[in-house]
Amino acid sequence: MIPLRGNVPRVTKPVAVVVIICLNVLVFIYSKGLTPRDLTFLFHLSGVVPARFFEPEWAIWAGYPQTFGWPLFSYMFLHGGWLHIILNMWMLWIFGQNIEDVTGHFGFVVFYLLCGVAAVGVHMLFEQTSPVPVIGASGAVAGVMGAFIVLYPHGKVLTLVPIIIIPLFLRVPSYLFLSIWFLSQVVSGLLAKAQAAHEVAWWAHVGGFVAGIILIRWFRRRGHCRYCYNPETKDYDPEVAEKSSENRS
Repeated sequence: MIPLRGNVPRVTKPVAVVVIICLNVLVFIYSKGLTPRDLTFLFHLSGVVPARFFEPEWAIWAGYPQTFGWPLFSYMFLHGGWLHIILNMWMLWIFGQNIEDVTGHFGFVVFYLLCGVAAVGVHMLFEQTSPVPVIGASGAVAGVMGAFIVLYPHGKVLTLVPIIIIPLFLRVPSYLFLSIWFLSQVVSGLLAKAQAAHEVAWWAHVGGFVAGIILIRWFRRRGHCRYCYNPETKDYDPEVAEKSSENRS
């Protein structure tokens, strides 16, 4: 399933989301100009290598410089290929705008970074001796998705479901789309653990998603959750909200 757009209207301009996307793109363009050797060095230096933190003697032997924890943040802005960065930034664009409405610009940046740190922290717990660097914004983006399922469970996501060569377009409730995505990450993580595969940091996705669910309650500003679902009054209708937004514009 490929998400195309959500139907929850945004209230403010997604300044923080745009800045984060631009930073990721600039870093990616810079990395594409590096030689394979320099690119590997960048990933090991600024990505998160779990063994670097859990096995300091090995890290010294391997030649890693002393770190004060900055790779826990810098890894979110590194990507290995075009598909990697496009998927991450697209998901951030779709779900991040409405979260920034609620958290504010600065609050969104802090929320995003904390989700990313939590995400890689969970991955490190499962892969303490791994010498493979973790890179990518997917853990932080998963936190945004976790917040979205809390605030906008009855929003809908226009989704492309390719059936062989036939494109099928569906409006999937956000809680269903995100729940399926989350369960797929858990299953993939369990399968990867059983097969000792390390290509994708599945547990970082799981950790980021759960972190977003938990952290959003502290970053949610009162009076700024205009289109959020209210379980007490049942006053959220994404279709009506979308039409009213169009009428105002």
